[in-house]
Amino acid sequence: MFSHRLPIDLSENRLTLALAHTTDYIDLTVSNPTAVGISYPPDLLNALADPAGLRYHPAPLGMPQARHAVAEFYRTRGVDIGSERILLTASTSEAYSYLFKLLCDPGDEVLVPQPSYPLFAHLAELDSVKLRPYPLRHLDGWFLDLEEVRRALTPKTRAILVVNPNNPTGSFLKREELDALDGLAAEHGIALISDEVFADYVRTGAPTAPRTLIGPRAALTFSLSGLSKTIGLPQLKLGWIAMSGPPREIAGARIRLEHIADTYLSVGTPIQLALPDLLDNGALLQPRISARVAENHARLRSAVAAVAAIELYESEGGWYDILRIPAIMSEEEWAIALLMRDRVLVHPGFFFDFDGRGAAHLVLSLLPEAESFAEGTARLSARVVAEL
Repeated sequence: MFSHRLPIDLSENRLTLALAHTTDYIDLTVSNPTAVGISYPPDLLNALADPAGLRYHPAPLGMPQARHAVAEFYRTRGVDIGSERILLTASTSEAYSYLFKLLCDPGDEVLVPQPSYPLFAHLAELDSVKLRPYPLRHLDGWFLDLEEVRRALTPKTRAILVVNPNNPTGSFLKREELDALDGLAAEHGIALISDEVFADYVRTGAPTAPRTLIGPRAALTFSLSGLSKTIGLPQLKLGWIAMSGPPREIAGARIRLEHIADTYLSVGTPIQLALPDLLDNGALLQPRISARVAENHARLRSAVAAVAAIELYESEGGWYDILRIPAIMSEEEWAIALLMRDRVLVHPGFFFDFDGRGAAHLVLSLLPEAESFAEGTARLSARVVAEL
């Protein structure tokens, strides 16, 4: 009766079942900056009350003043893009769905990094698209092996997806990696899709790296971002796609994306009217979020420094950290032990497609309030010592 685009097994995993029976725990997975005690200006949402929002003027690509605001957002970062190359969506998830519809027929393939964001598989399934992974390697930092990407290509490949910086590794593409990917995509006539939602959260001391793929490109390129991470307001539901590449290919993509967007018209008028003010005033929030991330990273480094069995991977951006611990039990078993015995919730690495061979990985959010984060990481460190 039901579509094969949905998973056959929708049952809850062991960690979710354990969580349903656990109370009073420290959540080191929280990804919502509005829920962790960060101060937001009380008048930040006033622009949503603009009376002009009572009138409806459908604009499939997005209202001109809203797209102009996104173009100005990039210009303040030294990136020049015309508003005609910007399309608004209700979220980056919706942006992926639009791009899968634009680029892929059912059964076509998109290359995705591994490890990376776990939602990609579900988004692809819902659009009857197949994902093929290419690995990110770690050796004194994360890097992309172009030959691995090349080997992952098939005649059905329609796009290469990058996450810049990656979630959860926090690694940015190096300039030479970007240039090589651009050339490879152009050579095979496929697109690049770049998820840049964490691009403004650069760690102190991170090497200079491209923070966006917007700019002159040999391949048709789509850069994705939005309010969820940029100014820490996921509830406002607004994202965007910025197009780069050969003008003829941009024009072809734009007219087709306009057709797709016109079918849904999902972006609300009030949020589009408020967007210029939100991007201006919301800039106050980035330093506050970044400060929390930096402080908790320092706390985590201190908590695990005395435990030789725990390795903290250094990160260049984003708001997650990764711990490498002994594989004396599976990642799921580690996460359940921490939850049931220590009342600490963490992400097991397999949620992000770590392969789990030779070591276990745990992924932690750096957003929680200082006191609970410090207590949670102390309990985690003690649990690792106790299990050895």
